[in-house]
This record gives sequence, structure tokens and C-alpha cells, in this order.
Amino acid sequence: MIRFMIVLVVTVFIDLYAKFIVMNKMVEGESIPVWPNVFHLTYIQNPGAAFGMLAGKTWFFVGITLLVLLGMAAGHRRIRQAGPLYQWALGLVAGGAIGNLADRIRFARVIDFLDFRVWPVFNLADTAICIGVGLILLDAFREFRRQKG
Repeated sequence: MIRFMIVLVVTVFIDLYAKFIVMNKMVEGESIPVWPNVFHLTYIQNPGAAFGMLAGKTWFFVGITLLVLLGMAAGHRRIRQAGPLYQWALGLVAGGAIGNLADRIRFARVIDFLDFRVWPVFNLADTAICIGVGLILLDAFREFRRQKG
């Protein structure tokens, strides 16, 4: 459980700190090329979910996020008994969810800034959630193979 909590706290801190820097050093809409035409820092405020879907449904997203976090809290025994990979994965998902939840509650939008030019702009919380889900799938696959053979 300590792994889960450490990953969660570090993920939230890094995400919110990065967003704080972007909001205080950039103007909304500004784009700074880090690697021209490949990777830019582009400050936008996203009122929806991925790709701007369901824009303006802030309280819907707050509710869904709280349900997911409550589910994790209810399953704390399972988290405590889980292996390291699963604990890391859930810590990333929960930390990312909390980072974006903080934005939605404070601004009714999510602060995005990672811009690879071939994908919609996103943030570190989104990255943590995606990596966490990927690790959960990897852990499930490994467990399936272990039980199968």
C-alpha cells in the first residue's frame, strides 16, 4: 500500500507543479517549440475529456472521477495485497485522476500542454493514467499466463 500512496502523491505533485509552471510562464494559446514540428509546449484549457469530448460536462467528470477513487478506496485491501506492478499502476491512475480532478474543480477545465502535433494536446496526468492502465493490462496478462501454464 505504501508503494501505491508514494506513486499517487508523486504523480499528483509533478502534474500540478508542471501545470502551475505552464499557467504562470505561458499565455493561453501560446506554443513553444521544443523540437519544431515534433514536440511543442502548447498551453490550452480543455473543457472536456480526451479530444475535448463532452465539453462543459465538468460535474459529470468530477462525479466519475470520485466514483473511481471511491472504488479504489473500497478496494484498499486488494491494493495492499497486490504485487508491486499493480500498486504502481493504480497509483499512477489515481494520481492522474486526482491531478485532473483538481483542475476541474478549480477551473472547470483541465490544463493541457504536451503537444506532439499528431495528437491532441494533453498533460502529465493523462500520461500517468494511460501508463497506469497499460501496466494494469500487463499485470493481468502476466497473471493469466502464470495461471494458464
